[in-house]
Amino acid sequence: MTASGTNGLHTRTIGSGPRLVLAHGFTQNGDCWGELPERLASQFEVVLVDLPGHGRSGHDEADLWQAARLLGQVGGPATYVGYSMGGRTALHLALQSPALIQGLVLIGVTAGIEGAEERMARIEADHALADRLGELGLDNFLDEWLAKPLFAGLDDVSAARQARLTNRVEGLQQSLRYCGTGTQEPLWPRLAEIAAAALVIAGEEDKKFTELGQRLAAELPAAEFTTVPGSHAVHLQAPTQVAELISTTTEAWRVA
Repeated sequence: MTASGTNGLHTRTIGSGPRLVLAHGFTQNGDCWGELPERLASQFEVVLVDLPGHGRSGHDEADLWQAARLLGQVGGPATYVGYSMGGRTALHLALQSPALIQGLVLIGVTAGIEGAEERMARIEADHALADRLGELGLDNFLDEWLAKPLFAGLDDVSAARQARLTNRVEGLQQSLRYCGTGTQEPLWPRLAEIAAAALVIAGEEDKKFTELGQRLAAELPAAEFTTVPGSHAVHLQAPTQVAELISTTTEAWRVA
């Protein structure tokens, strides 16, 4: 295992083989992937990244384009596996630096909010959430966050609650303000520019992201969509199945 992160984003690397870069969701960090990294490390070099404002990384005020640039700097040419916010970051990287993208695995991901009024409402909600995080503190905030229906089926261990507690309140607040879905430029009109092969995954019980995932796969030029039993965080609920999907799909990409 190796770790780095003096000036860029903090990373931890395990395993050997073709490179997979894992980009986590909001309130998580590189230590919050549950069993998935170990299941992949027998076949891949797995790079676990702390995104801006999370874990041991700084760059709290990075927006998604800046976060994507930082992600590409530490990840290099690789298949990028992004969950939720991490998937949105990976989409930005695919548009910004397509030569780095050997493939995309997108779990519970949207390409953004298209309506201006809906985006503004989301910005206001994310700013209010950032304020609430400051009022509650991280421990109590995580109680509320992980109680959302999106994370149904996760206990404290599978949700990596202890690892989430290593985040900083200020970093998470800035992530909401700068990398929230409301502040994101909608990428739907640009998905056709992404030539890389992509696998889009959603939980069977996650109706919203199943619909978004189907649309993503339809609008990306070389993508397929599949569901896995579970809700929004299926990589934590069904790590064996998700690892097998990543392994078999990326192997098919390499021999195609």
